[in-house]
Parts: sequence; structure tokens; C-alpha cells
Amino acid sequence: MSPTLERSGGQEEKPPLHCYKRSNFHANRGAGFASKLGYASGFFHLRMKLPDKDSAGVVTTFYLSSHGNNHDELDFEFLGNREGKPYTLQTNVFANGLGNREQRILLWFDPTGDFHTYKILWNEHQIVFYVDNVPIRVFKNNKNIGVDYPLQPMHIEASLWDGDSWATDGGQTKINWAHAPFNAHFQGFGIAGCPIQNSDIQQCYSSKYWWNLEKYWKLDHRQQREYENVRKKYMNYDYCSDRPRYPTPPPECFH
Repeated sequence: MSPTLERSGGQEEKPPLHCYKRSNFHANRGAGFASKLGYASGFFHLRMKLPDKDSAGVVTTFYLSSHGNNHDELDFEFLGNREGKPYTLQTNVFANGLGNREQRILLWFDPTGDFHTYKILWNEHQIVFYVDNVPIRVFKNNKNIGVDYPLQPMHIEASLWDGDSWATDGGQTKINWAHAPFNAHFQGFGIAGCPIQNSDIQQCYSSKYWWNLEKYWKLDHRQQREYENVRKKYMNYDYCSDRPRYPTPPPECFH
């Protein structure tokens, strides 16, 4: 079982920006930490520096996840590689237990050399994944066409674990345990969210929370340009374009 650091609080669980944590793992041991509270909307961010050198098969994550059956989940998954080869950043969206919505990009910087900021905006209208303030993925609320959308309260978590059955070269490149322990560094764990301690989800869509204001219902013009640039230059996999897997793309791919 992964060791977990839990932080409690009210509307914001935000330790000082100098707060720092290092997670490491050896064979058969992962590591991680999580928020104590669950949230039903908000803006969540974490600064991370990923394991360096030979990290093939190692997966470092920052994600939101509900607990129980038919779960919702929003994933940043950083897939390690052999020394000298680039990391892949995979994002995924689960809603009502359905995932398989992977997108992958190559980052435009070395994520092992310094800290970079990874953020998730989640409101009733859209989910946006950011890298250093650049939007890299948008998942819109398309419930009107029958696409499930994450609506369950979720906890914010980060972890470091063994993914060598799939993470690098489709599982062909395995972890070299001679390089263990593998270290990931975290700081600036920040939550501006609507905590849920009962079943009233609707309160979390109130305009009293800044992330629910109309300006956050879609990307602005600058963000849209940045987003399109990332997709054009850095994306190397999109489930919407995988015809062997989806001969007919899922409906959200058209919106």
C-alpha cells in the first residue's frame, strides 16, 4: 500500500509554496500522497520534477479520482523512458467508469531538469489540463449528446509506481532496477476547490466560486491558439484518431 500524506483544510488546502515532498520507490513499493477532502469542482495544481536518468517503466502521476464503482478520474501520467529519450505525458478522462480516452504529447522541455507546474481546471462546462499555464487538453461537457461527464466528488492525488507492463514502448522496455530508487519531487500543492461533505453537488457550480464564472466556460483566444499549437507540434497520440481501436470515433471527438 502506498504511503499517503494527507492535508486537511476548508475551501483551500494550500500549504506554503516552499512546501516540498520527495517520493521514491523500490521494487514492489510505490509512493504517493492525497488530499483528505473530496471536491466537486475547482482549480488544482502541483509543481513536479520527474525522475531523471533511466526511468523507463516508471509512471509519475498527478490526478483527481472519485472512490467507489463507476468512478470519475482526471489523469496526468508521465511515462518514463531510457536515458536520453523523452518522457511522454499521457492524459486520460474517466466518467461514470468509462475511460480509454488517452491523449499523449511530448513535452517541449526536460521535465527532470527543474520544477514545472501542472494544473487541472474543472467546472460544469469544461475540464482543462495545463502545463506551465499552456492548455494541452480540453474535455467539454457533452452530456447533451449522451457523453458522460465527471460529476462525482474527487480527491487530488499524486503517486510514483511501477508501470513497466505498458508505460514505455507498450511494455517492451522494462524498469532497470539497478537505478532504483526512483525519485520524484513535488512542491506547491495547491487546491482552490469546492469541498463536498454531503450529496449537494449543485452548490459546487455556484458563481461564488471564481472557476465557475463564464470566462472559464471555454478557452479565450490566446489559450485557443496555444492549445492548437500543442496539438499540432507535440501530440503523438489521440484516441479520437485511432481508427483500428475506434472505427467510429466516440461522439465527443466531433465536438
